[in-house]
Amino acid sequence: MLKIAYHPIYKHPLPEGHRFPMIKYELLPEQLLYEGTCNPSNFFKPDRPDETHILRAHKKHYFESLKGLSLDARAIRKIGFPLSKALVEREVIIADGTLKACDYALKFGIAMNIAGGTHHAYSDRAEAFCLLNDQAIGARYLINEKGLKNVLIVDLDVHQGNGTAEIFKNDSTVFTFSIHGRSNYPFKKEESDLDIALEPKTDDKTYLTTLKHILPKLIEEQKPDFIFYLSGVDVVASDKLGTLGLTIQGCKERDRFVLQTCIDYGLPVMCSMGGGYSPDIKVIIEAHANTFRLAQDLFF
Repeated sequence: MLKIAYHPIYKHPLPEGHRFPMIKYELLPEQLLYEGTCNPSNFFKPDRPDETHILRAHKKHYFESLKGLSLDARAIRKIGFPLSKALVEREVIIADGTLKACDYALKFGIAMNIAGGTHHAYSDRAEAFCLLNDQAIGARYLINEKGLKNVLIVDLDVHQGNGTAEIFKNDSTVFTFSIHGRSNYPFKKEESDLDIALEPKTDDKTYLTTLKHILPKLIEEQKPDFIFYLSGVDVVASDKLGTLGLTIQGCKERDRFVLQTCIDYGLPVMCSMGGGYSPDIKVIIEAHANTFRLAQDLFF
């Protein structure tokens, strides 16, 4: 069964006019249920995880500052959300959703989180709507608790996973791979194990050709035991915060290729949703929903 992490806390209240489309976390599960892609049994409700898992990816002083709301003003500005206990609780629960989804992926081949993909969170600081790096926490969990030897993070959000790259820069057990917009935030990129920076307005054909050339070869070289897939839909041409030129169909074909490749190589995969900032919320929901539709169709 396709298992999907979801909690009402994912939709966090924001000031009027905030550019982050928080409503998507409510609308996406509603859409999946309405169309019959999922039923209530597909969803599970995450909780607070053992903090040991979080502290394998994040510095203790930073996590304690988050919980105590004692970050300085500059650090809070870099988050992009008003800092509150509810916001920190939300991030902790998102991380647990990814942790539990790791276990489900090992059991069923795939599992997903309605939220997550918080790849701008560094080991010691928050950035760009990301406080805790859910997939980094998940990767360290798999290595330390499940005995996996090699994990591959496939980050296809339009923004480079700078926090993820920093967390694993000296860790040979986790390979970080990012395809992103060259002109996108972060403007000072970190160094992933493999970075592919694409030019503005890159179209479906160029994007898919690049991905299809690299991913199977990378899997054969690295021989991972597990894949994290960050399936941001901010690669579509209409995205307010993206620079690439994919269509919704191209984004769907990207997801199809990644998930089918995981099947072909017999690799469990955990998917976090990542970004999506098109002006029309329907575009965001449709693009995200395609990832879940494909997971259901291809794996089950």
